[in-house]
Amino acid sequence: MVATETEETRIVVAGEIPPYKSLLFNYSWYLKKQGFAESTIKSRESLLHVLAKRGTNLLDSEDVKKAIYEQKWCNKRKVNAVDAYTRLLDMQQMTWDPPRYRFASTLPFIPTEAELDALIAGCGPKTSTFLLLLKETGARSGEVHKLKWTDIDSETKTLRITPEKGSYPRIFKISNRLVNMLSVIRMNNAVSDPKRIFAHDLNSVRDSYLKQRKTLARKLQNPRLTQIHFHTFRHWKGTMLYHQTKDLLFVQRTLGHRSVMNTMKYIQLEESLFKDQDEQFVCKAARSVKEATELIELGYTYVCDVENAKLFRKPK
Repeated sequence: MVATETEETRIVVAGEIPPYKSLLFNYSWYLKKQGFAESTIKSRESLLHVLAKRGTNLLDSEDVKKAIYEQKWCNKRKVNAVDAYTRLLDMQQMTWDPPRYRFASTLPFIPTEAELDALIAGCGPKTSTFLLLLKETGARSGEVHKLKWTDIDSETKTLRITPEKGSYPRIFKISNRLVNMLSVIRMNNAVSDPKRIFAHDLNSVRDSYLKQRKTLARKLQNPRLTQIHFHTFRHWKGTMLYHQTKDLLFVQRTLGHRSVMNTMKYIQLEESLFKDQDEQFVCKAARSVKEATELIELGYTYVCDVENAKLFRKPK
């Protein structure tokens, strides 16, 4: 069999740039100017890139519609592809008759805290620090990835989150363990990038995590670990916070949601996870800022004020 030279190969050999790459470059820049999060831009651009690589003419909406239909993607991914192409047409001041795909909403997988801790303990120093930041703050991976050293106050043990996706900015108290892990990272990053905590792009951080996760799942003989993504830490945080406080607005503020409707799913998640458990708590009282701080660092959650003391609790 004689190998034939594809159009893509011919272009690369000739040193030229495929036309769709220029179009997608402008598309990414357009979305950035529209205020889309970096993660959204990359995922939408990636979908159109796949279609173009598979021979789809991105300048022909009917060809794009046919290509999306033929992909062996789940309906949710096809919905994202339709949205991505609609934005591309917006950039060109064009419209189309988009296909309509439906998909059933599902609740996210919520691991145990021991499973999250196993990943944090088993990954390398940078990845472990990234995961612990996700666990303690419930922030999005993009928000954690954008952290600068100026966002960390080691004296007060606080961390400031700059929001994405229209969320609210937040400030978190962080543990001594996390402060120490960040200090180690800072010493190692002093030369490569003195401003940012994580110098590599988010996709590189994610790829490194996925490799380590696969190894740990096999080593610990726990396939559930392979279901834990960066966003799983956020879902776990929201579920646990609602379980501890039953305060939906508090969970909303912690996660930075603009609308409480985005927080509502944690009611259902909490109910499904803990419906067969009797709620038992260890309760402590704090009569000074120092005592309250120590309890928070130990995982206690504030409940209310009684007789000049602040009451805290955490599950047994």
